[in-house]
Amino acid sequence: MTALIDRPAPAPSPRHRQPTSAVKPNRPGKRSRLVIAYGVLTAATILLHGSIPNRPGNLGSLVETLLPWSILAVPVLLVFAIARRSVAILLVMVMPLSAWLATFGATFADKQQSGTADLTVVSHNVSAVNSNHAGTATALAASGADLIALEELSRKAIRVYERVLEPSYRYHVVEGTVGLWSKYPIADSRSVDIYEPDRALRTTVETPRGPVAVFVAHLSSVRVKPAIGFMTNRRNYAAKLLGEAIRTDRVRRTILAGDFNGTTLDRALTPLTDRLVSVQDEAGQGFGLTWPAILPIARIDNILVRNVKPLRSWTLPATTSDHLPIATTLAL
Repeated sequence: MTALIDRPAPAPSPRHRQPTSAVKPNRPGKRSRLVIAYGVLTAATILLHGSIPNRPGNLGSLVETLLPWSILAVPVLLVFAIARRSVAILLVMVMPLSAWLATFGATFADKQQSGTADLTVVSHNVSAVNSNHAGTATALAASGADLIALEELSRKAIRVYERVLEPSYRYHVVEGTVGLWSKYPIADSRSVDIYEPDRALRTTVETPRGPVAVFVAHLSSVRVKPAIGFMTNRRNYAAKLLGEAIRTDRVRRTILAGDFNGTTLDRALTPLTDRLVSVQDEAGQGFGLTWPAILPIARIDNILVRNVKPLRSWTLPATTSDHLPIATTLAL
């Protein structure tokens, strides 16, 4: 009779042993990898925006126009990091945040300069469809500015501004759809050819501290069309012509006020920004966004100067225009 002997069952072969959940590799899924790539790309775009080609579709100019809003990538990444409980996404979030702060952090410092103000300038695109030009004119006059530059004037609106501003501003010049009202005498006024007629003027303001060349301009509008891209060619050409007119002007001190349909970050406006400085960049605080007035996304209205010291720059309260007025005080 054969004895029955209990023997332990043979151990399973290592190749058949299933890994436990504790040793599964913790790799980001496809969606997380896309989110991480989005964060890295956003940081690179902020730091290297000048390297983005402008062909096709003026992509570089479009990115630079909207670049301040790249900060919105940070809360998007934060939401994904929390939703997916991903430390990797949380760490990647630091990249666009750091890049944005390095690029725009100083913008929020108060850059107001010390000095005695010699001239206060206001500029405003009053809008051709403004429903209350008289109210807009009254608000601008109440600012106490020495010079008021206006853009997008209709023929009917010009008569309103002449009537309302005349008591405080003895001198004014209008060329087409742009005009300047001044408390000081003006001379040598003329239209400036910037491709489209009646959108720019140049005059000399005889201030108590000497002559100042003042340009008022409204560059061509821009559009974004999916099949074409950022349509800026007319505006870009106008900027080149205006920059050349400023370069050859013989008056040493220069003020350029207007609606440029672009921000100073946009490389297409370098014919202007290479020769003049933005009062907002030099003496403002924050971005000073001006359009659209109800919820501004870009500072397309600006005052640029040469051989003049900006002391302060700010936006004025909204009028019935779709743009906000801007103001600056200058030392001559």
